[in-house]
Amino acid sequence: MTKKRINPLDNDIQEIFLSHEDIVTICAKLGKRISKDYEGKTPLLIGLLRGCVPFLAELIKHLTIHCEYDFLEVESYFGGTVSTHAVTIKRDLTSDIVGRHLIIVDDIIDTGLTLKTICKMLEDKGAASIEIATLLNKPAGRNVIGADPKYIGTEIPNAFVVGFGLDYQQKYRNLPYIGILKPHMYQKDK
Repeated sequence: MTKKRINPLDNDIQEIFLSHEDIVTICAKLGKRISKDYEGKTPLLIGLLRGCVPFLAELIKHLTIHCEYDFLEVESYFGGTVSTHAVTIKRDLTSDIVGRHLIIVDDIIDTGLTLKTICKMLEDKGAASIEIATLLNKPAGRNVIGADPKYIGTEIPNAFVVGFGLDYQQKYRNLPYIGILKPHMYQKDK
């Protein structure tokens, strides 16, 4: 059954990939697994700004353990549709991570370059352990080794998606679902 579209932004969406209800279900499953794996520990969840915010906010609702969170702002797309392969740290952590168990929370893993760079940086700063949680995993885009997520919401085909934090030129982040953006919406800028 196709969801009735009432938001004008819905007209730019070719297909809904994950409904809001699907996302909540995924976060509940991930939260249960993380809670079990980190029982007796207080992990520090590190959200990668800006796209992670809705996912992190939903995920922590389903954790049944003590946890903390902080944010890193990194950039590798610079408003486009493909990674530039240059990772820039725009905002660093404020938390001390020495000896801490870290879970990097990201909305989507594509090439893996950003995460590999961040994992190395956090390892060098003295983290006890580092794992990755992602709502979407796009293995077709992966071109580096060492950025494999332990906690995966779902696999995604090689399509350009927006919504629930994912953007195109900072737009569409506010959609309550994840949808495949109509190609003419981003190809007009090429």
